[in-house]
Amino acid sequence: MQIHLVDGTYELYRNHFGAPPRKTPDGREVGAAIGLLRSLMAMLERPDVTHVAYAFDHVIESFRNDLYTGYKTGEGIEPELWNQFQIVEDLVAAFGVTVWSMVEFEADDALAAGAARWAPDPAVERILLCSPDKDLMQMVGGKTVAWDRRRDLIQDAEAVRAKFGVPPASIPDYLALVGDAADGYPGLPGWGAKSAASVLAAYGHLDAIPADPAAWQVPGLSSGRAAKLAATLQAQLQDALLFRTLATLHTDVPLPETLADLEWRGAHPRLRGLLAELGAETIAERITRWQQ
Repeated sequence: MQIHLVDGTYELYRNHFGAPPRKTPDGREVGAAIGLLRSLMAMLERPDVTHVAYAFDHVIESFRNDLYTGYKTGEGIEPELWNQFQIVEDLVAAFGVTVWSMVEFEADDALAAGAARWAPDPAVERILLCSPDKDLMQMVGGKTVAWDRRRDLIQDAEAVRAKFGVPPASIPDYLALVGDAADGYPGLPGWGAKSAASVLAAYGHLDAIPADPAAWQVPGLSSGRAAKLAATLQAQLQDALLFRTLATLHTDVPLPETLADLEWRGAHPRLRGLLAELGAETIAERITRWQQ
């Protein structure tokens, strides 16, 4: 079997900017939520999609905001999008799909925890992390791949190395150096994608990079450039280690479901009522599997 673990927050954002707007009878905007539901229905029409879970950032803030004041928050989210967060969770759950609603942790942490938990199961042939998020690339390897549904692109460990210049295990170190604007931390000055990839390709992790640049053995990197990078790293090492902590996904998120719980068995009857409230009753006509 395969397990599809989906970044529901990303999917909601994607549909907010891609799906047509849609109003409920009482005037609420629900186009993104309905677009996500249609996307979920299309995915479940594939015969190889049987076990599915969606992770959502129920709130944007997480434990990482306690570690770094600049970390991303919910500030600036459009009200029309924010108001659909609970709606879409309710729709996906009513469709009969497992929902992980994250408050202390983030959606990516839940996906990472699911991958770590079920990859060793001999019944599982492959786990697909359905998101293009750079953070999740650290979980790729073995049975676990990343699937960018928008581009229909599947990335294994070799694809991650080809794209970023480092193996999956070095992704948190890479992001610590180059930063991640989406998550709100800047990386280190002067450390770009090329230099970070070159140095980490040689040493793997921040802790293994020699303090003395004269000891660096990095192909294609001049001594002068190495000296500047090393000076910045030593001066801001604590920042880099903090950023790596922010980028490192937690695989210990408590997930109460068993593998059997992830199997999709059909929509719950309550979905009809939810769709009626949203003025989208006709969607129910396309659903061919319902639970009793």
